[in-house]
Amino acid sequence: MIGQDGTSPTPGELEVTGDLFSPACPTRELLDRIGDKWTSMLIKVLAEVHPGELGFAELRRRTPGVSHKMLSQTLRSLRRDGLVTRRVEPTVPPRVYYALTDLGVSLDAPLAAVRAWAEHHMAAVGRARRRHDDQLSADLAN
Repeated sequence: MIGQDGTSPTPGELEVTGDLFSPACPTRELLDRIGDKWTSMLIKVLAEVHPGELGFAELRRRTPGVSHKMLSQTLRSLRRDGLVTRRVEPTVPPRVYYALTDLGVSLDAPLAAVRAWAEHHMAAVGRARRRHDDQLSADLAN
């Protein structure tokens, strides 16, 4: 159902935007996906080789700290969302390669801006956290 403002909680309706403030809107789920640190890293890594592709082992190597399970889950979700493609070579063992779709490429610039903001402001955020924690400790001590 499309509201008067042109929004809809139903995914996939053409020319319709979501409503983040509606509890039923799939925009919330999508923001969870694209706000995930592993998604941000994988989009960056795959964008660096676009229009090429990378194998699973190479993706894991270029994404320090990601577990095999988390990489698999994240890639599966990115495929489901239409951001990544998967190609399997029928070798023994099979070789699996991933690449960004056009939709995935379109996500790289917004995520790059968020990554840059985080890297630039991490010191300020760290100071704010310490002030908050110090104040909380002082409040609890009183």
